Amino acid sequence: MSGQGLSTEEVAGIREAVAAGRKPKVVFTASAGQIAGQVGQVVALTDPAVSDEFVVVRFGRDELPFSPVDVAVAPRGAGRRVPSAERPAGDPGVGEPVVSPEPEFVLDTPPAAARVAGEGSSARPAESAKPARRGAKPVKAAKAKGPAGLTVTLAYGEGEWTVAAQQGAKVLAKPYVVKPAEALRMVGLVDVSGVQEAVEQILAAERAEAEQQAEKLRAELAEVEARLAELREAG
Repeated sequence: MSGQGLSTEEVAGIREAVAAGRKPKVVFTASAGQIAGQVGQVVALTDPAVSDEFVVVRFGRDELPFSPVDVAVAPRGAGRRVPSAERPAGDPGVGEPVVSPEPEFVLDTPPAAARVAGEGSSARPAESAKPARRGAKPVKAAKAKGPAGLTVTLAYGEGEWTVAAQQGAKVLAKPYVVKPAEALRMVGLVDVSGVQEAVEQILAAERAEAEQQAEKLRAELAEVEARLAELREAG
């Protein structure tokens, strides 16, 4: 079982193979979770700019998207059943038809003791079968990965309000400046105690500082206009 995932060259090769109508085999890596070590078939590659999970793998009856780190190129012979002629005598599979190598959507197989005795073989008493372990947890099917999480951030710093958006590791919108009124409107949609009060306090402090600067500028302007009036009378 590989833990590397697909390289850029391997992704390009798989894309060419799919375009030619083939379905390359891949094996799931440890980052895929419970299905690690299982074999699937790549049936399509979507646009990596839209989602990091652009490798569509057929696994059992499902076709699910995965990231390149979740799968690796399967070694030769992976997923192939051993022909009946190569099986040792007495193996329960002797005489059975060869099954197509389509991957099974299972994480475990039933023990051989639970199989029904084949034709022509001596049937063992039911008491000889080992009882199932008590308390064994049922195997859960792997869940399909959903879209990456979306984060929208409203921030305040150095006298400016900014908004940014990010989905997973992809930046959708870099921080850009918004007006204080728009920031207050956004916060009003969040029904969390204390958040809107904090924003109102920030806006009140900015308003008071702006009023002080305006008063200072008015006083300076009055002094300049008085000086200009004196110069005009002297001229």
